[in-house]
Amino acid sequence: MEKEKQPNKKGGSHLSGDLAERIGVIYEAHYDDIYYFLLYFTGRQEDAEDMVQEVFTRLLKILPRYDGRVAMKTWLFSIAKHVAIDHYRKQKWQRLFSDNWLALMKSTEGLPEEELETKEEVHSIQRALQKLKPDQRIIVILRYIKEYSVKETAEILAIPETKVRVDCHRGLKALQKILGNACEERIANEFAR
Repeated sequence: MEKEKQPNKKGGSHLSGDLAERIGVIYEAHYDDIYYFLLYFTGRQEDAEDMVQEVFTRLLKILPRYDGRVAMKTWLFSIAKHVAIDHYRKQKWQRLFSDNWLALMKSTEGLPEEELETKEEVHSIQRALQKLKPDQRIIVILRYIKEYSVKETAEILAIPETKVRVDCHRGLKALQKILGNACEERIANEFAR
């Protein structure tokens, strides 16, 4: 069996060609999805970039144990979820979304008044997302921002589909309560599936 690491000329080690190639292929295929998931979770580009590095560092350590029972993307999102939770704990319940998150949202490319209204709505939803419990926030992000199915979300989070549905429903109800009845229709339009 080929060793995953081989000594280099300076006495250190470097990745074998096979492992380096596998990591490169996985990185290219899944970087954007992992990055944007972590960006939505933290709201800070710098934190998301650091956490993506941590995800792929952890992947490097555990890739030899990957047995293919779940899709690589699902496995990476599971790692990313744990990295995000670790980050959240390290931040000691600090605010997770910053104003920079709003600037990264897609423009509607409509009239300036429509864009301003949309940005205000997104900002309101962003502030409301901050107030959700972390478990609900992760589920809402995966389901409605990343657009994963209930089954995919359950696989990523390693929880039953029923829990995804219940926590998602509770998260949406909490968003409605936070934003008030005036925003109820907007949330229904934004998150209805």
